[in-house]
Amino acid sequence: MTITRIDCGETYSKVVIHGDTVYLTGMAAHDTSADIRGQTRQILDQIDEALAQAGTDKSKLLQVQVWLTDAVEDWAAMNEVYQAWVDPAKKPCRATVQAPLSDPAYLIEVMCIGAL
Repeated sequence: MTITRIDCGETYSKVVIHGDTVYLTGMAAHDTSADIRGQTRQILDQIDEALAQAGTDKSKLLQVQVWLTDAVEDWAAMNEVYQAWVDPAKKPCRATVQAPLSDPAYLIEVMCIGAL
């Protein structure tokens, strides 16, 4: 089976396609001065763009993993933005956990798996 890698950087590929499955790298906000809502929106926009590069969209997401630096404080606001974005008829599985991220300015990181 063919493996396609899109937007390869020094340490990872932004998107990997294997068969009919699309794997997206963990994504963080570009503008870390934004609050949790703003960082979440930025990431969801990046996910939309990456899925489009792979030839699919959010209606075909299978799994979403969310890491928050402060799940108690930021969960509700993040979830508000996420729920407005996700296809209500085709919600993927999701896990949300609290964890320190690679840069203290990141409030959230999101990683996805989807289908073509």
